[in-house]
Amino acid sequence: MKREDAKPYLDRAALAALRATGMVEPNPMVGAVVVRDGEVLGIGHHRRFGDLHAEREALESCRRQGHDAAGATMFVTLEPCVHTGKQPPCTEAILDAKIAKVVYARPDPGEVSGGGAALLHEAGVETELCLGSPLATHLSDPFVKRVRTGLPWVIAKWAQSIDGKIATRTGASQWISNERSRRRVHGLRAKVDAMVTGIGTVVCDDPMLTARNVRLRKVAKRIIVDTQMDTPLDKALVRTAHQTPTILACSKDLAVAQIMVDRRQELEAAGVEIMGVPDRLNGRLDLELMLRALADRHGVSTVMLEAGPGLLGAFFAADLVDEALVYVAPMVMADDEARTAAIGHAAPQLSDARRYRLAHVKRLGEDVELRYRRLLDA
Repeated sequence: MKREDAKPYLDRAALAALRATGMVEPNPMVGAVVVRDGEVLGIGHHRRFGDLHAEREALESCRRQGHDAAGATMFVTLEPCVHTGKQPPCTEAILDAKIAKVVYARPDPGEVSGGGAALLHEAGVETELCLGSPLATHLSDPFVKRVRTGLPWVIAKWAQSIDGKIATRTGASQWISNERSRRRVHGLRAKVDAMVTGIGTVVCDDPMLTARNVRLRKVAKRIIVDTQMDTPLDKALVRTAHQTPTILACSKDLAVAQIMVDRRQELEAAGVEIMGVPDRLNGRLDLELMLRALADRHGVSTVMLEAGPGLLGAFFAADLVDEALVYVAPMVMADDEARTAAIGHAAPQLSDARRYRLAHVKRLGEDVELRYRRLLDA
């Protein structure tokens, strides 16, 4: 099948899948469209973790509308699964419905769930991998990264002036972005598993890191990167820790040090969980190991990083940022002492700079939202 013929249906499947952003993790977002002779017979998407998968939803959609899917083509954003989990294999439903052909935008990387295309092909169903829809192919990037590396998908977010400043020389940053931009950020907070910030931001800005005035899809855990366990007890993240899960990531040695017993007990009494993380040679936490612990112990699949230049720079230097969400406001500071988004020594040469692809641009009043992504190989 020509890519241009498959693209409209794969795009449509991907747009359906996006409706479940923040609802299906650790599963991937998946959408499916059933088509015969150019007519769409049914559309489905995986709505919530544990619910029907997209292929079964699409076939149910066909039945509800009185369509027989036998002989039709199914377009799906991810190779149909072949294993039994909370739901039976999607390959079974496809075979039972007598689908003639399956066009999928990305192979399933899972050792257990992958292999659906081969099984269908052996059973007489024509299968085709089609990379004609970048939207459909890269929809499952967070899931693919988690399967391949065991690490969550990391989104770094910041607001800046036209000349790239995130705060004045005194640290003032509220507000660089406008109300519409901030509302978008609250919407994203409601769809990720964890919010990460640093001790500097906690002390200077005293953030809540919660999603407000938006529909809550999930309550993100709040992570404070604080090597020395210096977070003051009167800060908002500590005061509200009994209401919203809050984790303080500190030096592994410090977490069990006798000298820190009283401090640890004070934070734990306030509802803060202490998570010890090994240090790197520079005395800072090993951020990759921290992310791995969040994934393994707390089921974190997606992380949003709202931090100052030091922690942002450390994440970029460790090559841990998968997506950058930048809000550019129509102002210029023109001050060489105003703060930039990320600092450090990650790229002494231009050839060392991290490269991303501009994936999305949206105007929000006079602000502009720029979304950059590191695209994973299909």
